[in-house]
Amino acid sequence: MTRPILESWLRLRAIDGVGDLTIFRLVRVWRSPDAVLRATRDELIQSGCSPLLADAIRRGPDRSASRSIEREIKVIERDRVEVRSVLDSRYPARLKMIADPPPLLYITGTLTEQDELAVAIVGARRATAAGRAITEELSHDLAGAGMTVVSGLARGIDAAAHRGALAAEGRTIAVLGCGIDRTYPPEHEQLRRQIEERGAVVSEVSIGAPPHSHHFPRRNRIISGLSLGVIVTEAAVGSGSLITARLAAEQGREVFAVPGFVKEDTSRGTNALLKEGAALIERAQDVIDAVLPQLEPALRLRLQPSREKSVSNDHLGKEEQLVYDALSYDPLTVDEVIVATGLSVSIVMASLLSLELQQRVRPLPGQRYLRT
Repeated sequence: MTRPILESWLRLRAIDGVGDLTIFRLVRVWRSPDAVLRATRDELIQSGCSPLLADAIRRGPDRSASRSIEREIKVIERDRVEVRSVLDSRYPARLKMIADPPPLLYITGTLTEQDELAVAIVGARRATAAGRAITEELSHDLAGAGMTVVSGLARGIDAAAHRGALAAEGRTIAVLGCGIDRTYPPEHEQLRRQIEERGAVVSEVSIGAPPHSHHFPRRNRIISGLSLGVIVTEAAVGSGSLITARLAAEQGREVFAVPGFVKEDTSRGTNALLKEGAALIERAQDVIDAVLPQLEPALRLRLQPSREKSVSNDHLGKEEQLVYDALSYDPLTVDEVIVATGLSVSIVMASLLSLELQQRVRPLPGQRYLRT
């Protein structure tokens, strides 16, 4: 996007009373933000603007807003941030179809045509170890099948979704609830850089915008809007992940949920979704089978059957096999493994170390282990 075109978009957005829906409606009528800014008061009123809104557009942004726009453009140019407008032919087609697409998308990394095959994975920030494990597995297998995994870079399930896709050397997109020049949460800076290398980070809010709480519900419609469907792996009742699922349903997207233990707080939201009609999934192929009917033939050819991770047990010793079989996605302590297997402490500890080196189990705080 050239500087003059970008400036006209930012000037229109900076006018008091001009929200995303108003911008979208105006540019559909006038074909460009510059044409809106050059229109007369009478022309604006004839196109559906109220007199107050027409007067505000004619005045344009105030001096403070104009200075902010100049600073924003300098950061965009300095950091080589790509900006796509809803009028851009390269704007994500699926996102453009929702009722209120963001007028501007700020992008670092690269959005490609491959991202038309996208599925979102969201869930609890305070995720359980089992929730993170199943999320990584689903994400890994979906990315390995050729799907882009979309999530929100948040702690917990979101981070696990991105990491699973990266582990499969697949594509992933992170949608931020702050300016593209910021990373939230800050400890995910390295993860963000990895995502930019194999996918994209996108935001709709202005450069420098902090992660205000009201940004995230708006952010969620982009996560679902970019995707064929939304998977919720863990969620408490009333969580933001359920907002994303609701938005997905309103946008005509598929909604999937992973069932969980009925007494676990982070499973109550997913189980509620299942009661309401969400599709129950246990593996990546369940998702692929559900979205295939809505794909055009060309996209179907690009989607491969899920090559789910399989673990060969051929090289496990007798004791290692007993320990491995005793473990699951629910973490167990060393004492619990000893009770389950009937083996001595020394044999269990040696077997766990061997399995950890083979990346078949994962150690957790408190001398707990889960199968990977």
